[in-house]
Amino acid sequence: MNFYEGSLVATGLKVGLVVARFNSLVTEQLLLGAADVLRRHGVKDADIDVFRCPGTFELSSLLRRVARSGRYDAVVALGAVIRGGTPHFEYVAGEATKGVAQVALEAECAVSMGILTCDTMEQALERAGVKAGNKGAEAAVAAIEQANVLREAGKVPSPRRAE
Repeated sequence: MNFYEGSLVATGLKVGLVVARFNSLVTEQLLLGAADVLRRHGVKDADIDVFRCPGTFELSSLLRRVARSGRYDAVVALGAVIRGGTPHFEYVAGEATKGVAQVALEAECAVSMGILTCDTMEQALERAGVKAGNKGAEAAVAAIEQANVLREAGKVPSPRRAE
């Protein structure tokens, strides 16, 4: 059996971070967590590009453009949707998740999702580094591992054909 796994060594990787401005109290903490992890795993500051969009709903279209540019080994979506008193939460959270999933299926690079969907601002802040770790950091770790395993998968030789 041959096993292929992505390492957590990020030296030489170029990463695009796509960050929603809405709920910036949360998303800026996600960004800080993601950038910190990337640096700690070997990504140079010059190899980290940050793209900002208005809100989490808009993340997918910018994420797609960044992923399709061919300049990145990995892209990470960072956003926060917090439940309110209307159905708006379900629409935004659902469409953002679908959008990131679609980009991940189409992209030639690793795509990772660090979008929080929380009932309260307190929950979101906890997941952005206060109590429950930093989900931006976790998304960055996933992006590193996925970028490396995708690189390994590209090296797998084609099956031999019977002649």
